[in-house]
Amino acid sequence: MSWEPHTVTTTETLDPHPVAALSALFDDGMPAAGPGDALPPLWHWLALSRWPVSSALGADGHPARGSFLPPVELPRRMFAGGEVVFHAQLAVGSTVRRESSVESVTEKSGRSGKLVVVVVATRLYDESGRLAIEERQDLIYRDSGAVPSAAEPAVLDPAGAPLTRAGEWAWNLTTDPTLLMRFSAATSNPHRIHYDWPYVTRVEGYPGLVVHGPLMTLALVEVLRLEGCPGRVLRMRHRNRRPLFCGRPALLRRVEDAEPLTLGVFGPDPEPHSTLTIEWEGAGHV
Repeated sequence: MSWEPHTVTTTETLDPHPVAALSALFDDGMPAAGPGDALPPLWHWLALSRWPVSSALGADGHPARGSFLPPVELPRRMFAGGEVVFHAQLAVGSTVRRESSVESVTEKSGRSGKLVVVVVATRLYDESGRLAIEERQDLIYRDSGAVPSAAEPAVLDPAGAPLTRAGEWAWNLTTDPTLLMRFSAATSNPHRIHYDWPYVTRVEGYPGLVVHGPLMTLALVEVLRLEGCPGRVLRMRHRNRRPLFCGRPALLRRVEDAEPLTLGVFGPDPEPHSTLTIEWEGAGHV
């Protein structure tokens, strides 16, 4: 298939409904942002999410590659991270101009074999035409893993509110299948690894439902809000290092001695599943 990178420009509204959906999902006592309120950092991922038409979907639930994204044949897709620069505040319900393009496509070899890294660049302009957000997202495509011989779905009871305080700058993150389904709906994400047990275990070879990378990152952003970090956020760098599986215990906490402020999603192992580094106006030690 012949494919060339191109820029897609759209005019869109920062939809208040998925913003309210994420507030209800976190259920942590923070005030929900409504029309006219400031959009919390990174919540444009929800406010600008749009469902693809059904006929455009590929086998994994995502839109088939070869239109905006390159026709990469490797089956596993991972939202690996990126960087966001905040130039101006956006308001819920306001109109933005979005310009998106594929910046690079790079083939590499990793420990698990061949992989392809796709970098997507996005700019958001506010209603006055001012540049508000510059973003880079890194997508990684890999081969499938080994398929378990007899994977059966785990029985997971509803977890309740997913964030509970465990200490200063420390919050437990509890996930269940309903939480993942609700986040998929709020972000217009049809990727089957988050809700389809037979597909995720028997086709892509994961041991269970995969917690969304953006969900881990937004949970870390919510910790920043819950702890009352002062100042306007200027830049965020986020990285998803390894999958977190539904129902596995996780702790959101500061990465000690890291400057600037860095938060991480940790399981039993010392290596984090995901990290978020924050720079803000007038930053000092927190």
